[in-house]
Amino acid sequence: MPAGRASPPEQPVRCSWCGTDPLYVAYHDEEWGVPVHDDRLLFEMLVLEGAQAGLSWLTILRKREGYRRAFDGFAIDRVAGYREKDVERLMEDSNIVRNRLKIESVVRNARGILGIQAEFGSFDAFLWRYVDGTPVRNHWQSLREVPARTPVSESLSRDLRKRGFNFVGPTICYAFMQATGMVDDHLSDCYKRHADQRGNEATTAATLRP
Repeated sequence: MPAGRASPPEQPVRCSWCGTDPLYVAYHDEEWGVPVHDDRLLFEMLVLEGAQAGLSWLTILRKREGYRRAFDGFAIDRVAGYREKDVERLMEDSNIVRNRLKIESVVRNARGILGIQAEFGSFDAFLWRYVDGTPVRNHWQSLREVPARTPVSESLSRDLRKRGFNFVGPTICYAFMQATGMVDDHLSDCYKRHADQRGNEATTAATLRP
């Protein structure tokens, strides 16, 4: 099994926010905090984080497949070409959050990403500049310590809004950074933190081995 992807122990300690719902637990174990560098997936996570505003993340996870179907698998160029008739179609789709402002923001943000890709080469390159290309690894002991926003997320929010994005406030941006691994906020006693540390050590050892 690849380094850093070891199976969790029978009763692993996890970040308590994921509860016991299997979908939520799988998201915590397999995705949250894992660095993402694919523009399509980055767009997907930005959309889902924006959709969550005022709702629970579990609600959005349960609608994730519906979002993928509704928005052409988050193909950025296709979504950027949506028109009013597409918004009206999406307003009738019960598999997503039928909020007009949120739906329109998906189209608006797709167009914004196209502009960023033209300027920076990729959405990935634009985003990861904010952490100098390396995940920020925090060492929180409890959920009470984890911030809802940071100066970096505030800066990212301002930059995105300047470029015409919607539903990208500092809190949404920080959640997005956590989700895409720009920030690692697994708590210090979470088994994922220890698995990641073992993986990093193994990778370093392999690199240094003659």
